[in-house]
Amino acid sequence: MLMKEYRICMPLTVEEYQIGQLYMISKHCCEQSGGGEGVEVVKNEPEVHPQYGNGQLTEKRIYLNSKLPGWAKAFVPRFFYVTEKAWNFYPYTITEYSVSFLPKFSIRIETRFENNKGDNHNVFGDNPTPSENVVFLDILSDPIPDRHYKEAEDLSRWQSSKTGRGPLEKGWVEENQPIMCSYKRVQCSFEVYGFQTKTEEFIHRNIKDILLLGHRQAVAWIDEWHGLTLEQVREYERIMQEKTNCKVKSNTGPPQASRPTFSRSISVTDELSLKKMGVPTAVMPDSAPSTPHGHGRLNSTPE
Repeated sequence: MLMKEYRICMPLTVEEYQIGQLYMISKHCCEQSGGGEGVEVVKNEPEVHPQYGNGQLTEKRIYLNSKLPGWAKAFVPRFFYVTEKAWNFYPYTITEYSVSFLPKFSIRIETRFENNKGDNHNVFGDNPTPSENVVFLDILSDPIPDRHYKEAEDLSRWQSSKTGRGPLEKGWVEENQPIMCSYKRVQCSFEVYGFQTKTEEFIHRNIKDILLLGHRQAVAWIDEWHGLTLEQVREYERIMQEKTNCKVKSNTGPPQASRPTFSRSISVTDELSLKKMGVPTAVMPDSAPSTPHGHGRLNSTPE
């Protein structure tokens, strides 16, 4: 099992990011879905945990076969999905991934958010992560794959009209206020002889890219979500989940694995309710090309 702890700072407060995280995940999933592949939300409901209290349980199916690297396709069925289960007890979350036909494959991500610069070396309260397994990610200077770059999400050019924050400059973590850190302890295991090391390293490379992209987007999109209430962002989440499910089920390629049916579709009222909340509504096509672009994504988004 390969374990790493990622630390990602953002120019936000933990309280603000509770809204930004929900908004970013919903919008990001919709952008990444279409043509029979992407993220399908199966369950999203309140959950009460005896230790962590009130929270939210979300279950998703992530269809990504065409985006897998060639070496992985050699032993993966043509059509499959990854199951993601996430327990959100903000500011603490647990996310687990599994594949039905690979019982020895698992990913577990524990996340804790704190208002600091990433200098809590025992944030999970059990055992400090060995320093060689701690990875600091910089949303300003660390590179992301070229295919994901957008000038509007470049934080060296970003300027928030609502908060007056930005652009970020070199050394911003030491100087910026507010500042928070997303601590993520990631454990991945693939106990299959001949593939274990390669697969676990592949997963961590992709997780690093996904974390950078998601946290950059949460900051870059701040003017879209800042000021929303938790109730408003949950309504946005509901609408975008329905839209995302419709995009995943629209298939321009070969027949996909069976999925649960959903009867409700996006209505004009839904779009209007978003506008009343002050949330921009991007024009989403009915389906997206099924042509693969780059490496596979082994989770829907970073939380």
